[in-house]
Amino acid sequence: MGLFSFGKNVGAKIFGKKEDEVPVEEKKQLQATALLGYVKALGLKYNRLRVTVKDDDVLLEGEVAQQSDAEKIVLAIGNVEGVDAVDNQMTVVEPQPEAQFHTVVKGEWLSKISQKYYGDPNKYNIIFEANQPMLDHPDKIYPGQVLRIPRLD
Repeated sequence: MGLFSFGKNVGAKIFGKKEDEVPVEEKKQLQATALLGYVKALGLKYNRLRVTVKDDDVLLEGEVAQQSDAEKIVLAIGNVEGVDAVDNQMTVVEPQPEAQFHTVVKGEWLSKISQKYYGDPNKYNIIFEANQPMLDHPDKIYPGQVLRIPRLD
């Protein structure tokens, strides 16, 4: 749980012009609905989820079964263009140690990130799988994107 920072100007483009053409309070509600719809479209798991938009920050409340579920929801929402920070206040039914997070910089790829965290570039697929369904191909990462780096057991 806690506050996670993201690159506001990078990520999936799920907000349209519709959100910009309405009063601020209605805009926040439309964005919250769009974010919840995005989580559902990705098939991410949760028991209960409430999304609240405050300026460029997002508050997540609810319950998930596993730590990885919470982390994936945070990353999915945080890696949306226009989101600056995500305050994760979800509870986890089966608490586990949190994964590390890594912000991609220019010139990085998954095997290079795998070498940094695991000492082995060939373990890149662990990172790829930990970030699915947000990642659909190991080569499709971008600077500013935040990735989940799971612990090795």
